[in-house]
Amino acid sequence: MQTQRCDPIFVMAAPGQPLPEVTARIIRDEIRGQGPLPATGRGLRAAAEAGARYAFVCAVDMPLLSPELIDDLVHLATETKAEVVLPWDGRSHYLASLYRTDLAERIDRLVAGGARSMRALIDASDAQQIVLPESRFLANVNTEADLRALAQARA
Repeated sequence: MQTQRCDPIFVMAAPGQPLPEVTARIIRDEIRGQGPLPATGRGLRAAAEAGARYAFVCAVDMPLLSPELIDDLVHLATETKAEVVLPWDGRSHYLASLYRTDLAERIDRLVAGGARSMRALIDASDAQQIVLPESRFLANVNTEADLRALAQARA
């Protein structure tokens, strides 16, 4: 991905989680195992402090994500003034979406109230979805078997 679309880049990691050397800024979860919502809040806060109005939040297991997807999400967010823009291919992809960075405070309130799921944030936000006719950009690769299956599908 081109860094001018996503600059700066932050990587959220569990406390003590080993990581390869990366050029991104690493932010550690305060408590292990709390799910993606608190981590997203910390990442959005860091992006806001870096001057960003929006942040693209994604899982690290999606090797086919494209800059064009990010462009499409930004375009819809700009056009609709939505707080969240999610790709949809039969299901919503919370961890391949664009979030307004000022949602960090709302996330803090949700987490303080016991919420841990990204769905809680979507339900409490002005969210728009963009339908993707082809969902290959959102393919998850968690195992070697997933990687082989993805390579075969692309061949």
